[in-house]
Amino acid sequence: MLVAQIFLPVALGLVMFGLGLTLTTADFARVAKYPKAAAIGLACQMIVLPAICVGLVLAFGIKGVLAVGMMLLVASPGGASANLFSHLAGGNVALNITLTAINSVLAVFTLPLVVGLSTSYFLGDQAALGLQPAKFLQVFAIVLVPVAIGMWVRSRYEAWALKMNNPVRIASVVVLVLVIVAAIVTGFQQLVDNVATLGPVALLLSVLSLTVGYFVPKAFKVERDQAIASAMEIGIHNATIAITLALTVLNDEAMAIPAAVYGVLMYLPAAVAVRLLSRNQKRLHTQLG
Repeated sequence: MLVAQIFLPVALGLVMFGLGLTLTTADFARVAKYPKAAAIGLACQMIVLPAICVGLVLAFGIKGVLAVGMMLLVASPGGASANLFSHLAGGNVALNITLTAINSVLAVFTLPLVVGLSTSYFLGDQAALGLQPAKFLQVFAIVLVPVAIGMWVRSRYEAWALKMNNPVRIASVVVLVLVIVAAIVTGFQQLVDNVATLGPVALLLSVLSLTVGYFVPKAFKVERDQAIASAMEIGIHNATIAITLALTVLNDEAMAIPAAVYGVLMYLPAAVAVRLLSRNQKRLHTQLG
């Protein structure tokens, strides 16, 4: 566990630093260019998905720290691979970058809030967990500070930051795999005991996140490429953040298991979504041509 306490925050810090290297202040300002798409995407991320996750947790009878772990996962911002999946599906990657930038900032406040409320509901006697000032500062340090440093480096050494884009993407995937392995190793018995229940819930959460992320913006007449971007940003949660916070800030091995299961299974629905959306995109272009 000592290795996890040291390695995981450092690993996540490097991932978030890499994210910062891809961001500029213009990414935050760009929200004015896509106000409707950004507002709908953020509303789905912050309000609709937590409600869906609560419904899944109750429907499948998930209790205690595992239920809180599911809520921690759904409160995490988009994963590092969301931009890549959006690009492959024909999404508006600029909107993805904008949503990622905003979500990274909001997560500092929403993660402790969601974890605190879900702890109060599912654990009762540990209601203060996740809302304690010290833990809030740890979330801030792990999530936002490395992003800010990365953005500062990007502003000063842009050529180097751009050159590091692909290596950072590869490193993010490697870190995700290592973090999932660490979560499985530290909570192997809990995984064995609960994988039959958590697996279907993780898959359903992934499918519903992608579906909500695409069809809700479409219902509000958002352009198709922006709806695709929203689907990938909302549908691919950052399991790395959820696992790291569970094992380090919250110091609970079982709480990391839902994110570990999701981190393994999420790529199947995401790949299917990319296939379907990209195929429809090509068909649409053919008809217009």
